[in-house]
Amino acid sequence: MTNKRFELLIFDWDGTLADSAAQIVTSMQSAIAALKLPERSDHEIRDLIGLGMHDVLYRLFPELDSGDVTRLLAGYREAYLSKLPPEAPLFAGALEGLRKLHSEGYQLAVATGKSRPGLNRSLAHHTEVRDLLVSSRTADETASKPDPLMLKELLQELDLPANKALMVGDTEYDAHMAAAVGMPMVGVICGVHDDNRLRQAGAEAVLEYAAHLPLWLVR
Repeated sequence: MTNKRFELLIFDWDGTLADSAAQIVTSMQSAIAALKLPERSDHEIRDLIGLGMHDVLYRLFPELDSGDVTRLLAGYREAYLSKLPPEAPLFAGALEGLRKLHSEGYQLAVATGKSRPGLNRSLAHHTEVRDLLVSSRTADETASKPDPLMLKELLQELDLPANKALMVGDTEYDAHMAAAVGMPMVGVICGVHDDNRLRQAGAEAVLEYAAHLPLWLVR
């Protein structure tokens, strides 16, 4: 690994590896309707994907008290688990790309706004990805993006400096989190934020899919 710029590649999950945005928006709209809350557009919800769920709810409904937010979260989880397919598919080529990176000696990790139970369900479905990871962090066991705590914990666990790791994600929250610890970041536009937004947030490069990362790394 001495001739490689990075030793650790850290991936966001929703919108980066998994094509889950439509499911997340639909389930959140179901919870909003069930609780008779003020309407929010699909765009408003989609734009916040990647944050921890409590942060999403507080940003969508700043007028609500904590009890209302808790009820909304419960409604969201019920809609997501009972009315939609259990897990979103991976983006085309994502698994093959991860396998290639693993075979080339990179350590792979996940840093996600999902809860630990949510990520565990995803990895139980996508066992091929789970078996390639050295570690992961979720919003409910550390701090939600864009707070960089989950990245700091991964670096500490794997005993690496920030410049030897690369964050890969689809949102400005991923970029801001990485910038806060001096970690380079590559954006992907298959998720929720566009090319300009990712670059303005500090992305070193923007790719269409995470599957294109192996080629970018050898350029």
